[in-house]
Amino acid sequence: MYAIGIDLGATNVRAVISRPDGDFLGELKESTIKDGPQALIDQTMGLVDRALGRSETGLKDVEGIGIGSVGPLDMKKGTVSPTNIPFKEIPIVESLSDRFHLPVYLLNDGMAAALGEKWFGIAKGEENFAYVTLSTGIGGGVYVDGRLLLGKDGNACEIGHLTIDKDQKLKCGCGRRGHWEAYCSGVNIPNFVRYWIEEKNEKNSPIVEACRSGSLTSKYLFDRAKKKEPLALQIVEELGRYNAIGFADIINVYDPSLITVGGGLALNNERLILDPIRRRVGEYAVNGLPEITLTPLGDDVVLYGAVALAFHPEEVLNEQS
Repeated sequence: MYAIGIDLGATNVRAVISRPDGDFLGELKESTIKDGPQALIDQTMGLVDRALGRSETGLKDVEGIGIGSVGPLDMKKGTVSPTNIPFKEIPIVESLSDRFHLPVYLLNDGMAAALGEKWFGIAKGEENFAYVTLSTGIGGGVYVDGRLLLGKDGNACEIGHLTIDKDQKLKCGCGRRGHWEAYCSGVNIPNFVRYWIEEKNEKNSPIVEACRSGSLTSKYLFDRAKKKEPLALQIVEELGRYNAIGFADIINVYDPSLITVGGGLALNNERLILDPIRRRVGEYAVNGLPEITLTPLGDDVVLYGAVALAFHPEEVLNEQS
């Protein structure tokens, strides 16, 4: 038997056909369409169709569909209302169920990643661990005493919306201010850099010029830091301090023995992202510090979780259709 795994992200949508051991077949990826809810649903269904065609697997051999989606979401309704995609209550579960006539299961992508880490990654045997994604947005999933935390709507670990700045200097994509995601997510780091430059009155730097021209990106900042440009290194260090506050909040609330980290920002800039967190998290955490490491599942961690969800929904959900 096979399962279909879907990673519905703010930047990309991915679909895969998988065997129970995590052997992927027919994996596909496209940039996320943002022309409307139905266009996004159609894109997702099209990816599934093409993945099935590539794998030469028929629907009769598929047990179910697992989705790891950006949130917030409503697990009971089967809808998603992503902060970084401008649509509300996208009926993703009902749409895919009607189209493919299969059971469809939905989790926040951070929770799905934690599930993937538990079944296929380095968290096998761990009772208390967390997964954190540092990517377009910031999210996570947490196991406590061997159970994945869900919450009443499926949004128990929207850690990107932890408040890490009481002065609320920067606005988050959700509309609130002072959230972790407003400072350290891929989409919002340029806003933080502009704030930093204005606050420090920085001048005569390629980063300042990039800000003025409107060409600044997170990738540009980290590329300059890799070249050891002093201003870039200072900004990355301050981002690391904010990240350390977020990680300390997770440690203080959930007391994990392990935190695995994924998402494009972390995977592409391991030292620049993780070193400041490891060095400074002790300034803010009161509980014992866990191991903090990159996920070995890389970009596929959410897909692995979506596959695990499709094969083993009873491990996570009481009832969902």
